[in-house]
Amino acid sequence: MTTARPAIDPELRELLADMPLMSRLNAEVLAQLRQFPSPPIESLLAHRQIDQREITVPAKDGAQIPLSVFSPAHTDRTTPAAPCIYWIHGGGMVMGDRFSQLDIPLEWLDQFGAVVVTVDYRLAPEATGTTLVDDCYQGLLWVAGHATELGVDPSRIVVAGASAGGGLAAGVTLLARDLGAPAIAAQVLVCPMLDHRNTTTSSRQYSGAPGVWTGEMNEFGWRAVLGDLTEEEIPAYVSPALADDLSGLPTTYIDTGSAEVFRDEDTDYATRIWAAGGQAELHVWAGGFHGFDALFPQAHISATARRTRTDWLARLLFPTSTAPRHHASTT
Repeated sequence: MTTARPAIDPELRELLADMPLMSRLNAEVLAQLRQFPSPPIESLLAHRQIDQREITVPAKDGAQIPLSVFSPAHTDRTTPAAPCIYWIHGGGMVMGDRFSQLDIPLEWLDQFGAVVVTVDYRLAPEATGTTLVDDCYQGLLWVAGHATELGVDPSRIVVAGASAGGGLAAGVTLLARDLGAPAIAAQVLVCPMLDHRNTTTSSRQYSGAPGVWTGEMNEFGWRAVLGDLTEEEIPAYVSPALADDLSGLPTTYIDTGSAEVFRDEDTDYATRIWAAGGQAELHVWAGGFHGFDALFPQAHISATARRTRTDWLARLLFPTSTAPRHHASTT
């Protein structure tokens, strides 16, 4: 029997019709996907007045982790310290790089004059276990430790990510809470990949048919990152849905689509934050499939989802005044 599924938004369905879809992912297909060049950032930066800086920071095992820092141009010592968006990219933990989905945080640079830092964590299956989340955490420590140099307000560092990056953002936030540093003002989890168990209703609904990210693809991604770990050995920093205690987390924004694999684990995570006395804002976009607003930002539902996230960040970062409209973009 075919599992009933929520319908995809009509505009998104029309846009999706021209996109090649898969149902499964394997090592051979992954190798082919990785041959595609990284998304060019020149078009994103061409009409923005931005300074870009490339650095590396050491991982726990000594490997060098690349970070890209994007700052509004023409700032000086008299410019007030800016909020910082620490961006963690998506790609199922097996593909992508620090420039993936970069248009999302760059909108917040435009809107708020935020400094955007994006991290190139190592990917599975070459890296497994806690390596990915540890790489992201080391990058965040560097940002917090160099806040003055970056022109960043250390009390307004936001950890954000999409898909796998959203799951890693959740893991990094748990890690920072448990280790007592650095301070995180908020976490923004965009359709986050939070639960390796892949047993929810939405996981079953979006298995067995082609899609942007299916239950079968999700199983492949998790097998790649978990490696030889047994079920009892999997830390909550890797699969945040396993965390017994979600108290003490910074205010959280979670959004997902009604027509995607991660819908149920994402709504459950928000519910458990509330149950622990925390603050979370949850949006489930009717008819949204996985990553809809990143793939088709021009769609009406995508524009609404992105604007809603930005409005939430404005309330968070500028609680007592109107958020500034920065002029990093010349368009």
